Amino acid sequence: MITIIIPTFNGGELFGEVLQSIAMQEIHEEYELLIYDSSSTDNTVQRAKSFGAEVVRIDKKDFDHGGTRALAAKKAAGDILVFMTQDAVIAGSESLASLVQPLKSTNSSSVAVSYGRQLPRKDATPAAAHLRLFNYPTESYVRTNDDKHTYGLKTVFVSNSFAAYNKSILAASGYFDNGIIFGEDTCAVGRLLLEGYAIQYVAEATVYHSHNYSLVEEFKRHFDIGVLHSTENWLLQEYGRAEGHGASYVRSAFSYFLKNNAWYLIPDLIIRCGVKFIGYKLGRNYSSLPAGLRPKLSMHVTWWR
Repeated sequence: MITIIIPTFNGGELFGEVLQSIAMQEIHEEYELLIYDSSSTDNTVQRAKSFGAEVVRIDKKDFDHGGTRALAAKKAAGDILVFMTQDAVIAGSESLASLVQPLKSTNSSSVAVSYGRQLPRKDATPAAAHLRLFNYPTESYVRTNDDKHTYGLKTVFVSNSFAAYNKSILAASGYFDNGIIFGEDTCAVGRLLLEGYAIQYVAEATVYHSHNYSLVEEFKRHFDIGVLHSTENWLLQEYGRAEGHGASYVRSAFSYFLKNNAWYLIPDLIIRCGVKFIGYKLGRNYSSLPAGLRPKLSMHVTWWR
């Protein structure tokens, strides 16, 4: 059995598209849809129930990226847990089946986690579209702990916007960390790789999911990444520093913009890279900043409370 888990808060019309895309999936297994809702004030709960979902209501202040997902995982009846976000619309009727296949195959019993490919939404800016293409290639692959010598921190790259976990393996590893700013998926995968399991990227399992971040949002996003790498420093100790991937991203972005006749966006790219770098560095050193300033620099304001 498969359990699809989605944390929600005021999902709006886009959440309706997500639910519809789930209903259109062609899979042989029975599945349950489990929603953990942080006291939405719109019709998110009603939408979910209309698609047969079980909804668990929690107080907005009690939401935690890792802790809430861990609660849902423990409650789930499925042997395979599929985590999604309320804004990731599944593309194609066989994407869910493709995503969970590595966890069912007898030839890949060491695979504990699989995650899908994220495609840019139709309204994605060139910068947002390139980021998805950069992070989610067209070819599938498998990563183990040995790959960290080649890929560094990219070895633990994963996204709970569309990822599947072997429940028994995840449970034995302690589910997800409670109390971290975000990145519960990265930390879980990091531990599982150290325990000898593998993670598989499934390019055929696709969702539409992208964000058109402003410069301020780019700063805050990378500030939070810096905070994560500071509070969970073992990730860097085991898998290497994050800064090493910046150069390859910049080269890829330059090539993408020139190829798509968007050379006029190169100044914006340079500014964004600078904003990301400053945000990340400040996040790494957040403990030196005034306590009242930290939440103002972050996307996850409630975490600081």
